[in-house]
Amino acid sequence: MRSMAIPFAIIVALGSAVLAQKPSGDPFGENLFPPEPVIAHQQEIGLSDEQREYVKAESRKAQLRFTELQWQLLDDSEKLTALVKQEHVDEQQTLAAVDKILDVEREIKKLQVQLVVRIKNKLTSEQQAKLMEIKRASAPKQ
Repeated sequence: MRSMAIPFAIIVALGSAVLAQKPSGDPFGENLFPPEPVIAHQQEIGLSDEQREYVKAESRKAQLRFTELQWQLLDDSEKLTALVKQEHVDEQQTLAAVDKILDVEREIKKLQVQLVVRIKNKLTSEQQAKLMEIKRASAPKQ
């Protein structure tokens, strides 16, 4: 079970890195919107029923793919762990296993960006501005 904890932590960290609301200097945190705040503030921003259904549907599709990729990442990580546990580590096999993991991580990041871009593109300029206001108002004061 311990071998599964590390890849899961990687997925959580990757998700947080792209989708988290970060302080100034982060183009994703400043300009894109993960589904949670959009849904949490749907009344305030005037989200239409069609927009709400779109965000929910896109989020479900992404979550399904994230789950598939998480399992793939776990499998690939177990294979890498088995390779490096050997007394003599085959460098080519190990590097190939690392490449597979990096490919999955890249796909996860790409999927995350795709989701937040699609959500932003579905929002009106006014809704985006209102979400920015909400984000600024809830940001910790420094």
